[in-house]
Amino acid sequence: MIVLDKMLIGSIKFVLGKVVAAAQAELDDDSHLREELLATQMRFELGEITQEEFGEIETQLLARLREIRERREGLGGPKVGDEGVKVVGVDASVGGDE
Repeated sequence: MIVLDKMLIGSIKFVLGKVVAAAQAELDDDSHLREELLATQMRFELGEITQEEFGEIETQLLARLREIRERREGLGGPKVGDEGVKVVGVDASVGGDE
């Protein structure tokens, strides 16, 4: 039973580590923001949105791109996987028949 518990906790820890790594990679991916900025610029050039709308959207997207760049450069604080940063436990409960 103890071996089974250790295997279960180990596998949950492994899966959660992979989820955290995938989430971190998604947070650091700015390609979708760049595509959205380009699409917004095209909409402005085609006259689909006004200068004010374009300015608002551009400001928001550039701020998000800046946040990602700062996080990549280490200015956004520690990340899981960095030295000294790790997942130390998982709190889980299961209800029902045992």
